[in-house]
Amino acid sequence: MILAHRIELDPTEKQKEYFRQACGTARFVWNWALEEWNYRYDLGANTDACEIKRYFNSFKYEAFPWLKNIHRDAHAQPFAALGKAWKAYFNGQVEGRPQFKKKGKCRDCFYVACDKFSSSGKTVRLPVLGQVQLREPLRFTGKIQSATVSREADRWFIAMAVEIPQKEVHPPSGEALGIDLGLTTFAVLSNGRKVEAPKPLGRGLERLRRLSRAHSRKRRGSHNRQKAALRLARCHRRIANMRRDFLHKFTTKISKNHAEIFVENLNVKGMVQNRHLSRAIHDVGWSELRRQLEYKSLLNGSVLTVRDPFYASSKTCSECGYVMEVLPLSVPGVPNHARPRRERSDQPETKYRGLHGNQRLGTGRLWLGWHSK
Repeated sequence: MILAHRIELDPTEKQKEYFRQACGTARFVWNWALEEWNYRYDLGANTDACEIKRYFNSFKYEAFPWLKNIHRDAHAQPFAALGKAWKAYFNGQVEGRPQFKKKGKCRDCFYVACDKFSSSGKTVRLPVLGQVQLREPLRFTGKIQSATVSREADRWFIAMAVEIPQKEVHPPSGEALGIDLGLTTFAVLSNGRKVEAPKPLGRGLERLRRLSRAHSRKRRGSHNRQKAALRLARCHRRIANMRRDFLHKFTTKISKNHAEIFVENLNVKGMVQNRHLSRAIHDVGWSELRRQLEYKSLLNGSVLTVRDPFYASSKTCSECGYVMEVLPLSVPGVPNHARPRRERSDQPETKYRGLHGNQRLGTGRLWLGWHSK
C-alpha cells in the first residue's frame, strides 16, 4: 500500500524563492506541452506525452537556458500529468480538454523523483537546495516513491508517497456500525449517536465574502491586491484545514473501534447538480469521508461494506421488517404501533433490516423502531 504523508516545510527565504521558480517552471512546461498537443490534435496527428517530451528535450536548454537553474524533475513530470489528463478526456471521464494554467489561479507544485531526495528526522534533502527543515518527521516507515512540493497561501508543504509493507492486522473488537450521512446532521450512527459536522464553509462564509470583495476592489498589479489575495488564501486554507481535521479524526476513530462499517453508496456527483444543496454537500465532504474510510479500514483491519442507495432502509422497520409504501421527508418515521397488529405479525423476523443489523438508517434520520408493549 502506498500512503502519502503531507508535512509542512520551514524553508529559508532563498529556498522559498527556488520553490516559486520551480512551480513557475512546471506551469510553463505544462502550458507549452498543452499548446503543442492542441496543435497536433487539431491537425489530426496521433501523438502522446513521450513524443512531445522528446521533442521538448531536443532544444529546451538552447531555447530556454534558464531551465538549467531548476532540477529536471520539475520540467519532466508535467508531460506525464498532461498525458493522464488527455487520457481522462479521451475516456470520457471529464468534460472538455485540459486547460492552460495561469499564475495565481492554479495550484503551485512541482515533482521530485524518489532517487533525488531523502528524509532523515525533521529534515529533507532536496536537489539543488540541500537540507530543508520539516515541521515534523516522516510518519511512515517504508520505501519512498516520490514527493510533491506544493504551496497553500504563504506556507509550503511536501507530500512524500511511501510504500509500506502490508502487515496482518487483527480486526477491532467493536461491533459493526452503520453510518447514515446527512446535511442537517452529518452522520447518524446505528448505535443511536448523532455526529455534527463543523461546516467550516457555512460558518466562515461571511468573512470569505468580505475578503473576496476587498480583493476584487484593489487595483490589479498593486501590492495591496497581493496582500488582499494572501488574506483570502489564508481564509480558504483555514476552512479546508478545519474540514480535513474533522474528517480524519472521525474516520480514524470509526475504523479503529469497529470491525465492520456500513456506508451508503451516494451519487455525490449527481447530487451536487442541485444548486440549492451543492454548497452544503461540498462543505461536509461526503466523498472525502468515503475515501478515507476505504484506506483506513485496510490499515486497521476493519471491513468497509457499501450498500445500494436504492435499498428502502428508511421505510424498513428495524424489528419486524415491515416496509412502508410512502415515507415523506417531513415525517421522521412512523411508529410500528400505528399499523394494524395483523400487518406486524405477517412480517418475517429474518428479513434484512436497514444498513446494519436490527437498526434502521434513513436519509439523515434515525428510526430505531417503536413497538407497543
